[in-house]
Amino acid sequence: MHHVRRPKSLFYLEGGDHLLLEDESHVIKWLSQYGALPKTQLLRMLRKPPRTAEKILDNLKRDMRIADIGDGYYCALDPLAKPDQRIVLAVWVLLQFIDFVEPMAHYPAVYPSQLFFLKENMGYEIVVLYEGEKNLLRLLQPQEDLKYVIVLPHISMAAELRLPKAPCLFATVEFQGADEPNVLFYSEEILQDAANQLLY
Repeated sequence: MHHVRRPKSLFYLEGGDHLLLEDESHVIKWLSQYGALPKTQLLRMLRKPPRTAEKILDNLKRDMRIADIGDGYYCALDPLAKPDQRIVLAVWVLLQFIDFVEPMAHYPAVYPSQLFFLKENMGYEIVVLYEGEKNLLRLLQPQEDLKYVIVLPHISMAAELRLPKAPCLFATVEFQGADEPNVLFYSEEILQDAANQLLY
């Protein structure tokens, strides 16, 4: 009996009769992990030339594996899915590191974090906080080789936080009418500066 070797770029779904290209399987995995995501995010996560990435999504839509929702702004596995805005914000932050993160090296994290990713053997958790949620940081369980990226509605909120005993980075995600928001990062030193400004 001869065994046929399957090309590495092809993945077989349950039943073994449906072929998915590797990139297509990544899109399915991401949408199954995170729920509905903006199409712009998926195109960036694929790390392909724009036309190639569009074709991957179009093929999945044609095969009815994914669907447009929200007037085509989002893609999802389920046409009735509703996007989780915390996850969407966390993915915008992830995309700032995407060139250094393997396609399967990011996934949902344990509450109150939204997303975990691995970059150069260091683990990162992205925590999205809304106004009045500073106490959620107490639920974090710091570990060795783990850093936090804390996403805030505005950087002045950093002065109110009691940080976990782990390296932290702050981020804000600012939407200014473009396809992609402006993601700004701040170091822990900014927290000290903000606190000093409140004191003096």
